[in-house]
Amino acid sequence: MAEGSKGLLEGIRILDLTRVLAGPYCTMVLGDLGADVIKVEEPGRGDDTRQWGPPFTKGGISAYFISANRNKRSLSLNIKSLKGLAVLKDLIAQSDVMVENFKVGTLEKLGLSYDELKQIKQDLIYCTITGYGYTGPSKDKPGYDFISQAQGGLMSITGPADGEPVRVGIAIVDIQAGLNACNAILASLFARERQKTGQRIDISLLDTQVGMLTYAASNYLVSGRPAKRYGNAHPNIVPYQSFKAKDGYFAFAAGNDLQWRRFCKQIGHEDWSEDERFRTNPNRVTNREILISLLDELFSGKDVAQWLEICEKSTVPAARINAIDEVFLDPQVQARNLVTKHQIDGEDVSMLASPLNIAPTHVTIRYNPPKLGEHNQQILGEVLGYSDNQVTDLRTQGVI
Repeated sequence: MAEGSKGLLEGIRILDLTRVLAGPYCTMVLGDLGADVIKVEEPGRGDDTRQWGPPFTKGGISAYFISANRNKRSLSLNIKSLKGLAVLKDLIAQSDVMVENFKVGTLEKLGLSYDELKQIKQDLIYCTITGYGYTGPSKDKPGYDFISQAQGGLMSITGPADGEPVRVGIAIVDIQAGLNACNAILASLFARERQKTGQRIDISLLDTQVGMLTYAASNYLVSGRPAKRYGNAHPNIVPYQSFKAKDGYFAFAAGNDLQWRRFCKQIGHEDWSEDERFRTNPNRVTNREILISLLDELFSGKDVAQWLEICEKSTVPAARINAIDEVFLDPQVQARNLVTKHQIDGEDVSMLASPLNIAPTHVTIRYNPPKLGEHNQQILGEVLGYSDNQVTDLRTQGVI
């Protein structure tokens, strides 16, 4: 456990009944901001991602689990048992927020609906993250990131123009759903300070994905024409895509006419910026294939490093397309301290640092990703005031 700033959300307790990614990512961000996050897990099994590997640390902790579970305390608790349910309700009475991602209706069957929990904690903020939300014909279906990317249209606009639809390389819908939940929780906490009331938050993966379509959806809603795949190109900006240089690929983004003119001047092709077909972005979009053919030929003549130097001189955004190992060699990534090392079971384990830079209340890692049930005694004793004998009885009976 690290010493230092306790964070902007010090004094806020989050009861985390989530697993896998969307929910845990949400609660990790809240934990990074200083909230006391109690992660409730099934005894003997825990979060599904504890078994997702390799890779694992030498102590057997899954790298996947590490990615979304720092700054939490773990309580192993069988909430389907009467005594476990009683413990959970005691925790709810001591919490500000409860986050869960069970299938719709699961907690209601246990007597844990929002209306019932309001009787325990009147100003509780109750957040659910599901595949489809609590209303609509699909509400009872399970939710998966991959399915949401498909059903929500993301795959239809991702991948080569003449290839198959492709999912994003990380579970982007899960992550964004977690961020949506986090935003809603923070807004609800702010509103509670003024209104002294709780909130019922209903976040779904499909809602999240449809919301992420942003300008692709707007293009369709305005024009009536569905978006199509452009590979790494942009539907509304040209040239804004990857290109193949002599020794590899790089990303090139002339995002406006001024950048385009500066680039053309730098490479001695001012005729391109004056050509009516390419002078303005709308014209470049219309004549995309002609211009990209010219640029393909141009870029094949030099190495990536040479093109990056030329782009920097003309102040046009460009970057080498890095593999993951190359990302962490990038001087800017290193300067921003985006990797942190922490001792877990005597082993130095590298993990991503929080991307949230807030001064003077800096984000710190107060708790390493926990072992299953690591904080049972601490939580039950310190938070709920249970005696050692009570905790021992719960352990003996298989409740924790």
